[in-house]
Amino acid sequence: MGSSSTDNEGNAEAAELAHLQLLSSIIPSRARERISLLHCYSHAFKGFSAMLTENEASILSGHGEILSIFPDPVLQLHTTRSWYFLDTESGFRSSQHYRHMSSDVIIGMIDTGIWPESPSFNDDGIGEIPSRWKGVCMEGPDFKKSSCNRKLIGARYYKMQQVWNETHISGSPRDGVGHGTHTTSIAAGAPIANASYYGLAKGTAKGGSPSARIATYKTCSLEDYLNDPVAIGAFHAEQKGVMVVCSGGNDGPDPFTIVNSAPWTFTVAASSIDRDFVSTVLLGNGKTLRGSAINFSKLTRSKTYPIVFGEHVASKFTPISEARNCYPGSLDSEKVAGKIVVCVDTDSYVSRRIKKLVVEDAKAKGLVLIDEAEKGLPFVSGIFPFTEVGNIAGSEILKYINSTKNAVATILPTTEVLKAKPAPVVAYFSSRGPGSLTENILKPDIMAPGVAILAAMIPKGEEGSVPTGWKSSPFGIESGTSMACPHVTGAAAFIKSVNPRWSSSMIKSALMTTATISNNMRKPLTNSSGYFANPHETGVGEISPLKALDPGLVFETTMEDYLYFLCYYGYSEKNIRSMSNKNNFNCPINSAEEIISNINYPSISIGNLSRHKGAKMVKRSVINVGSPNATYISFVHSPPGLLVKLSPKHLAFTKASTKASFQVTFYANQASTKGYNFGALTWSDGIHKVRTVFAVNVV
Repeated sequence: MGSSSTDNEGNAEAAELAHLQLLSSIIPSRARERISLLHCYSHAFKGFSAMLTENEASILSGHGEILSIFPDPVLQLHTTRSWYFLDTESGFRSSQHYRHMSSDVIIGMIDTGIWPESPSFNDDGIGEIPSRWKGVCMEGPDFKKSSCNRKLIGARYYKMQQVWNETHISGSPRDGVGHGTHTTSIAAGAPIANASYYGLAKGTAKGGSPSARIATYKTCSLEDYLNDPVAIGAFHAEQKGVMVVCSGGNDGPDPFTIVNSAPWTFTVAASSIDRDFVSTVLLGNGKTLRGSAINFSKLTRSKTYPIVFGEHVASKFTPISEARNCYPGSLDSEKVAGKIVVCVDTDSYVSRRIKKLVVEDAKAKGLVLIDEAEKGLPFVSGIFPFTEVGNIAGSEILKYINSTKNAVATILPTTEVLKAKPAPVVAYFSSRGPGSLTENILKPDIMAPGVAILAAMIPKGEEGSVPTGWKSSPFGIESGTSMACPHVTGAAAFIKSVNPRWSSSMIKSALMTTATISNNMRKPLTNSSGYFANPHETGVGEISPLKALDPGLVFETTMEDYLYFLCYYGYSEKNIRSMSNKNNFNCPINSAEEIISNINYPSISIGNLSRHKGAKMVKRSVINVGSPNATYISFVHSPPGLLVKLSPKHLAFTKASTKASFQVTFYANQASTKGYNFGALTWSDGIHKVRTVFAVNVV
């Protein structure tokens, strides 16, 4: 749209509004969700980018203000997808949000250490180490002070490594497992072009806050709040103004499996992104069945192999159930050799990895695993042909095997499928709430990508894992809430770099109240079973880092809130005073666990609301960080019969008055459903939507 104005800052907001008005004049109302700017340009030239049809682009090209219009060329994917996916789902990706990022944010990673040679930790273009940094770079036999740099500014190790199952290097900060290297690069890895895992997930790998510094702490921590080292360490970190983000655990989909549930930790659930790794099964009857896996098989469409069900190739005296599940020792290698074996996963004691090793050791040609639960979680099988299908496809395969004496098939190597729908989906393994220690704090807090995430990895060259002709990959694809956690860490560091004066609880609130509750089909979030997901699975929803930069209002949870929480939970004043170093602190006279719901948290959870004992009232207060003069109106979405009243229904702010309080009262006498009822209350000034999720257990 020509040359930019000399007064860029003053006109940026007006220009953005003008661009949106221009779009609204050519995009039909039925497609109003596309009336948004992907980028707004105001420095070297004036212009914008948006999603348009060819016809809309043609109409726009005739507009008097338009000098030229052209399609956006397809370049390399961002972050090999997860950060790109989060940005896209936020609904806007304007470059103006990245102007004032600071490189002085420091992320501390407590994990299995780091592989400092990874390119993800290079310090190209990063300035001198902040003068406030007082940490050290501990040396070890395989880790020198020179291993640290302006990016990796600190490294420590603690001798607690015997609890890790894999063999690895101890006695230094070096990562011998790969987990810490992977998670650290997700949070703060430097941009690395042409990253991939042996050709899969190609793109530019980078962390959520690539300019942030890294301090790594190699250890392994083990939940009574005052006997859990994670909870204790997190509490003291919060006292010092340090946000602590924790993974929620991988013990789903059962309820009450969430860990790291203290209110001062930011607890993260895991979700999928819009990328699938597909390994197809071709049957001899011509049917093609899509499975999930990451394999670098050399099998092709041109040649098929006999396919058999595990129970049909069982070794002598083996129970049928064990052969079906491919138990160690359950298969007859003479019957298996050269064939593709079909196993089921009805026994959780035998992992996919073990089943693969059992079949591979029996000289099978490949493995098809029928597993409805984990079919969306791609297993990395190296060069061994492997794929995982759900019950419907599995039934088709077994039906075919039983229909002929000469059943044949092949398993094709993995291909990558982008823009998969629906996404995000709650990961099957992601631990669920409510919290086992108290149900009066909603846990998990939030959800982030944790399925098949590509990030830096230590060089591994195990036999069978590296495709022929390739060197060991500096990147790996991993899944877990451990991968979701650093996405939130990186997002929090990003927000801190733009809003350096915000406290950790303000950043936490900003991410929670702006979270996304719909998928890329613009429908409510679902779990791996296809049902609508609830807040005990997703927390408040999927993180949306760009929206969190401007949340409008924030809930600030203070140290006093956390101390009162400990009082309500039942800890003595003596212990609380010792823990907080506040010798004059006194607990409220009437402390009880149900009052925990009243601490100033960005979500609301009531673990017990009787239909027959009246209402439950909770209080909250907010700080206006948006437009100085603003009035917010409340909206309530609640399930049938659960009456929710707010007082007041309007919140007014001025330059002189930036704080406001409100009360929420829940009435369960008319509730139609016992057990947990979920909903949300939203405050809106017409620009911002500040959403607070609630979970109420009606008894």
